[in-house]
Amino acid sequence: MSGRSIVGLEELVSVESMGSRRRMAMYRVGTEVLRVMTNRLLEKGFYWILPVMLSRVTDPLWPDPGASIEKRIELEIYGERVKTMQSMIIHKRVLVSLGPEKFFILSPNIRIEKRERGATGKHLYEFTQLEVEIAYGRMEDVFRVYEDLIVESIREVNARLRPELEALGRQVKIPETPFKVYKRRELEGKYGSKWEEGISRDSSNPVWVVDIPREFYDYEDEETGEWRNFDLILPEGFGEVISGAEREYEYEKMLRKIERDGLRREDYSLILRLAKEGKLKPSAGAGLGIERFIAYLCGAKHVAEVQPFPRIPGTVPPL
Repeated sequence: MSGRSIVGLEELVSVESMGSRRRMAMYRVGTEVLRVMTNRLLEKGFYWILPVMLSRVTDPLWPDPGASIEKRIELEIYGERVKTMQSMIIHKRVLVSLGPEKFFILSPNIRIEKRERGATGKHLYEFTQLEVEIAYGRMEDVFRVYEDLIVESIREVNARLRPELEALGRQVKIPETPFKVYKRRELEGKYGSKWEEGISRDSSNPVWVVDIPREFYDYEDEETGEWRNFDLILPEGFGEVISGAEREYEYEKMLRKIERDGLRREDYSLILRLAKEGKLKPSAGAGLGIERFIAYLCGAKHVAEVQPFPRIPGTVPPL
């Protein structure tokens, strides 16, 4: 989907378009995806946790090279400053350490992307992630969880929603597992800085890409400089749909990285305290962009097509 322009923006944001045959087919695909994914996770013994939307602390999204935030929303409630949720990573780290050791969350995120990103076809300023976290998990454990969710979702959509796929003019093959794993460095050597677009265009199957310099909470081997983190890249130009990692849990190391990245130590005082007390468990987890995955299954020209009330960077619709 990289490089696709917004086709028919007025149609996307018009109230009347939400009941069109095409949009109704997309809603049905989305419903089936959520049914399959949540049921599979429940069958695997995951807890289903409700999300948080306002908090003193949220994901800094820095220094993630993929972040492009125009404005960070803060407001005052009860005499305290809070932020709208950019992702629940800090909350996930606390919960997996003190509560259930594997869980998932359908987590709404608000990220006021720079308005030029409205033209990519891949970005929204309100979207939902299917978040998973596993105590003592490794990257490969998370790979297997999401590969299962993706394969079973596609299998069920193909089996149960043939009329909807015909209405969308779409066929999606069931991918082969395990998905291939690439190192970010080797893709940069082949494609340069636009490695995501290159591998997405050239792949016929989703692929994992590992070792991506990002935020302080992703595990980094300080001796080798290698990161134990990853993205999942969809084929056909649809690009990144999952980001995740093994997590940092050692106090001194986390503190060094927070200071290195120019972040406010006091914003992360709770997880730093848990780490210092030896209560912050190692874990691994990730978030899957629900709208992006549904857009891929539906062959949408813009990810906003799958939202009844589209949230396209640079636009404020009537509802």
